[in-house]
Amino acid sequence: MVNASLTAAGQADNPLLTRYNTPYDVPPFDRIENRHFIPAYEQAMQEHNDEINAIAGSTEAPSYQNTIAALDYSGNRLEEVSLVFSNLNSAHTNDELQEIAREMTPRLSAHYSNIALNEDLFQRIEKVYEQRDDSGLDAEQKKLLEETYKSFVRGGAALRGKDRERLREIDERLSVLILQFSENVRNEVNRYELVIDNKDDLSGLPSDLVSTAAEVAKERGHEGKWVFTHHNPSVMPFLSYADNRDLREEMKKTYINRNNNDNEFDNKDIIREIINLRIERANLLGYDTHAHFVLEENMAGNPGRVNEFLDELWAAALPVSKQEAYDLQSLIYREGNDFRLMPWDWRYYAEKLRKEKYDLDEEETRPYFSMETVIEGTFMVVNRLWGLEFQKLEDAPRYHEDVEVYKVIDRDGSYMGILYMDNYNRPSKRGGAWMSAFRQQSVREGEFMHPVITIVCNFSRPTADAPSLLTFDEYTTFFHEFGHALHGLMSDVTYRSLSGTSVPRDFVELPSQVMENWARHPDVMTMFARHYQTGEVIPDDLIERITAAGRFNQGFATVEYLATALLDMDYHTLTEQKDIHPVEFERKSMDRAGLIPEIVPRWRSTYLLHIFSHGYSAGYYSYIWSGVLDADAFEAFLETDLFDSDTAESFRKNILEKGGTRDPMELYVNFRGREPEIGPLLRQRGLD
Repeated sequence: MVNASLTAAGQADNPLLTRYNTPYDVPPFDRIENRHFIPAYEQAMQEHNDEINAIAGSTEAPSYQNTIAALDYSGNRLEEVSLVFSNLNSAHTNDELQEIAREMTPRLSAHYSNIALNEDLFQRIEKVYEQRDDSGLDAEQKKLLEETYKSFVRGGAALRGKDRERLREIDERLSVLILQFSENVRNEVNRYELVIDNKDDLSGLPSDLVSTAAEVAKERGHEGKWVFTHHNPSVMPFLSYADNRDLREEMKKTYINRNNNDNEFDNKDIIREIINLRIERANLLGYDTHAHFVLEENMAGNPGRVNEFLDELWAAALPVSKQEAYDLQSLIYREGNDFRLMPWDWRYYAEKLRKEKYDLDEEETRPYFSMETVIEGTFMVVNRLWGLEFQKLEDAPRYHEDVEVYKVIDRDGSYMGILYMDNYNRPSKRGGAWMSAFRQQSVREGEFMHPVITIVCNFSRPTADAPSLLTFDEYTTFFHEFGHALHGLMSDVTYRSLSGTSVPRDFVELPSQVMENWARHPDVMTMFARHYQTGEVIPDDLIERITAAGRFNQGFATVEYLATALLDMDYHTLTEQKDIHPVEFERKSMDRAGLIPEIVPRWRSTYLLHIFSHGYSAGYYSYIWSGVLDADAFEAFLETDLFDSDTAESFRKNILEKGGTRDPMELYVNFRGREPEIGPLLRQRGLD
């Protein structure tokens, strides 16, 4: 339990329980302390319970307004407290916040289970649902009604007796396991360090990576040495450029064996329990598998369609990856070596081959993509497409000095929302890149609630000698997360439950991934990419080489990704509980697929956060499903103009503004005039 002193804050002095009174009502980070969270949670849960009891116990006949709309409006304070806490615990955590999370996670799970299993409330929802065809509702209201009814049924409202109580137990236990899995991954990543004390072992590494490693070494008590970590800005360039093969092997093996070391951060037992609880939960609710339960709500609809889709892409990508492996092995032989290509060699020799074939390596491109330049370029693209402007706010409260805050202005000069950007890696932040919200857009009691959106990345920090310089992949990652941010910022719906990114998992990546297409386009790069030292515009010949290399190594990239998607589906199409041994299960899954030994899945089981912690269970395929959508959608611009205003406006009105108010295929067809085709994706990746 959390120390009692943490709960001492009273309501009056708790900034989470009063009006923020900050610019644009952003959270008052300068006044929020750890001690405020538990009292705020407790007060907010009590208020939510009072609201639910008022709805469920109403003597009025059930109606859309007094039941469905009222339910969506309820719990507003609890959502705000939860969004502030969860975002801080992900982006700038500490031991105290993690302890609060461990205490509050099961309590919150029980709170929401009580609502989902409230019989009186469900009876009112059911009555409104039964009258849906005669209620005169508009399309958004019908969608909210359908989603509300389904969420209660899927949450166990139709269960009785022991089954209902068992579902409650499963949900509470899963909430704890999911949190523990994520904490274990973060702790193991933060603990690892590869310490180098021989300067010769730095051969091949970029100078700025070496400088950063020296700074990290000093911070960690290894002054005069160099420390490399498992954070992506460290491990990925190390594997790409380090000439010392033994050190690459050590880095890769430790990286792919994270949380599989039989220590306090080992996740194998957690995986076993999560999978079996998900099977039991699905069966209780009448589904054959967890995947059937999840996919019922997605565009794909069922596991069969997902597996058919993945198999089609696998058949196209695997032969390409085998040819790539052959090419890399040939390069190894040409250099006079006789060893076999291994996973710790792939990125290193791919970089060599990329340079040989296209006269291109990342060290040549990174000086043109400083963090400041990339932000400027992203703003320019968004302005050209939709007329948005971004005004930096110097006086807005921030939770860390790295954070930048922007006021977003629509093309007509009206205020749209607030955007937080937190771009640099640090030990207090979990790995990866993501978008979230401190407040979602909605209309409440006639008032338009402007969204407060945040994007968080883990790029290399500026050094004493240079700004943060992004790899080309990191540059496109920023555009990707900015696309998610636009989905949240440009939302224009009534109900919070349908706002912004509240869409099926295999549709949510469309707005993000489509932005990557502009990032890769030559005309966009020439708009803003300038050398951080000379100010020189990125040369045309460099852009040509970047474009030519765009299909390079795509067999590897696609197979590495698909391997994890296939593993996800194998876990979640199990029909009965088993004594699963994750490492052995993974090996058999990859053997069935025919994964070549030179490639390891992008995410291995023991650190597969997407499916065991971040809500992508039976849904990791979504990125490439959305890849079909984004490649096809971008062709609509190429058929007209890169910044065609009519096409951009159609994408805004039919996709970005609509949130989850319509069926996603309906939204896509409204934009494109037809259903998506897979051809553009295959052509884009050179898999056709």
